Amino acid sequence: MSLLQVQNLIVEFPTRRGTLRALDDISFEIAPGEVLGVVGESGAGKSLTGAAIIGLLEPPGRIASGQVMLEGERIDNLPPARMRHIRGRRIGAIFQDPLTSLNPLYTIGRQLTETIQAHLPVDGAEARRRAISLLEDTGIPAAAERIDHYPHQFSGGMRQRVVIALALAAEPKLIVADEPTTALDVSIQAQIITLLKRICRDRGAAVMLITHDMGVIAETCDRVAVMYAGRIAEIGPVHEVINQPAHPYTMGLMAAIPDMAVDRERLYQIDGAMPRLNAIPPGCAYNPRCPRAFGRCTRERPDLLNAGATRAACWLHDANAEMPG
Repeated sequence: MSLLQVQNLIVEFPTRRGTLRALDDISFEIAPGEVLGVVGESGAGKSLTGAAIIGLLEPPGRIASGQVMLEGERIDNLPPARMRHIRGRRIGAIFQDPLTSLNPLYTIGRQLTETIQAHLPVDGAEARRRAISLLEDTGIPAAAERIDHYPHQFSGGMRQRVVIALALAAEPKLIVADEPTTALDVSIQAQIITLLKRICRDRGAAVMLITHDMGVIAETCDRVAVMYAGRIAEIGPVHEVINQPAHPYTMGLMAAIPDMAVDRERLYQIDGAMPRLNAIPPGCAYNPRCPRAFGRCTRERPDLLNAGATRAACWLHDANAEMPG
């Protein structure tokens, strides 16, 4: 049974020059205790997917069709007040910059206890006890003293731990983590990743981890969805996608990662750039940059097709078609 199901999600932005389709027919699911990584270049639609799931799309952006199901209940069409309750209680959100999630005027303890009491039927003393326990769980030393400190008294890595504690305060079933380690140095990144994995395992929560870092994906995730121009290009078990990528875009991403064992003059790069939303080419959106594109790629847009252990939106994996010579 999936905890989160996203079905045929389309997100559009009306503009004076017409409607831009930012997410185009996105479908995936996450099981309890599973970490799904969502990776791709800037502008691929990763953060927008997360925002659509947690009901934080910036107007005029809107879900034009499709649905988001959480534990079998549809949540994409709920009124804002109901969605606010779900967002704290059943979905926790972790953002890239912890200062956007923390109020600089309130102590960490006040912010945690208010969040806990907003969603769980506990008194002030119990809320404070839970807050200290959360800070300890997220690796903050001397949590009983530090709970009364303000955000500016914490380092960047410690602030991000506080944000994780805040996201976990109401014991949510789903955590949407949008670039949670980007602003941190590498050693702190590793600690935050380990923390997310442990929390997921101990609490049985599902995690959607949005990042552009394949190293973070390899370390953290069970499965990975590779996004390109508002669509999923490939999705499958993380080990398979990294070691045997089936989509030419995923192959390019993997080839661009430096290999410490190989001495070479130049790094591989994918030529060109991701298309703007108002200039997505017909057929497969990746075809102008794809070294393996053939005629059909410029005319017809592929859905996700079975490609060994993964699924890839690429005509190279159409079992019924003539392969290009």
